[in-house]
Parts: sequence; structure tokens; C-alpha cells
Amino acid sequence: MNINFRYLNALIDGNTKIIEEIYKNNFPSVKRFVLNNSGRIEDVEDVFQKALIQISVRFRKEDIEITSSFNAYLFTVCKNIWRRELNKKKKVTYGEVIELVSEERDQALSFIEIKRQELFVEKLNTLSENCKLILNLYFSKISYAEIIKLTDYSSETVIRQRVFKCKKQLTNLIKKDNRYSDLI
Repeated sequence: MNINFRYLNALIDGNTKIIEEIYKNNFPSVKRFVLNNSGRIEDVEDVFQKALIQISVRFRKEDIEITSSFNAYLFTVCKNIWRRELNKKKKVTYGEVIELVSEERDQALSFIEIKRQELFVEKLNTLSENCKLILNLYFSKISYAEIIKLTDYSSETVIRQRVFKCKKQLTNLIKKDNRYSDLI
């Protein structure tokens, strides 16, 4: 059985053994991200729980298919949730709340972010193997010097040009998709 499917089913079925495995494999990276971005340990726990709930609800309602690894997908959902939390905190001034964001709106925003990510990954996967490699390295914040070592390219200038062309190609593919206008 596919590991993504196994994890998704465990969330739905409440399989504590596999859910503990999900925690063991993913909680440390989410914790590091949240704590490094103005969070507290309580925030990490809340974000992680919300992410697991959102993923399980989506799987139940839409029967989602995760094309990346489950761990990468979960981390992205956690990052999006934490960024929204930080944005909400920015709207609090002098102890007064300027804007109240409902839980439904929060879930809707999360849904849109996930759909954007899915569209991005889907279109990235339609690119040539070379473009996928270059962009994955670039998006992973690998330096141009390191990319040269990992590929057959000869200079940073050539890599920069290739990244630019591949990003442009990816952007065009995304913008041509009918779902794009619904997600902007």
C-alpha cells in the first residue's frame, strides 16, 4: 500500500500506531519551523493538530491524492496554517482585535492554499525532467554553485538563465489552467 494512502487512512480510522509514526516523522520539523518563526510550543501543537484535521477532512470529502510525499504535504499545510496565524497576530494592535477571522474563513483560506500547491505541483510535474530538477533544487534554496556540482551546467549564469526559463514555462502552464483564475 502507498505510504501516503496508509497515512491518510490512519488519520481517518484513528490508527494511533500510525498516527504516532506521523508525529515522530514530522513533528520535529514543524516544531523547528514554528519556533523559528515567532511561535511557542503550544502553537506548534495547535498547528500540527489543525493540519492533521484539515488533511483528514479533505481526504474524506474529496478523496485527495497527494503527489508529493505525505511528509512534504503535511509540512506545507502546517506552514500555511502558521503563516495565517502570524498574519492574524499582525492585525492585533494595542490589545484590540482589528479583524476577527472565523474558523470557516480560516479553513477556506487553507483549502485555497492547498489547491494552489496542488496546481503548482501538477504543472511542475509536466515540465521536462531537467526543468523539474533545476526548479526543485532552486526552490529548495540550493545555491547556484551547488547546483553546478549536481548538474552538467558550466556556470552560474547558465543556471540562472535555465531557472528563469523554467520558472517562466511553469508560470505560463499555471496561468493557462482553468483553475488558476479561481485560485488567485
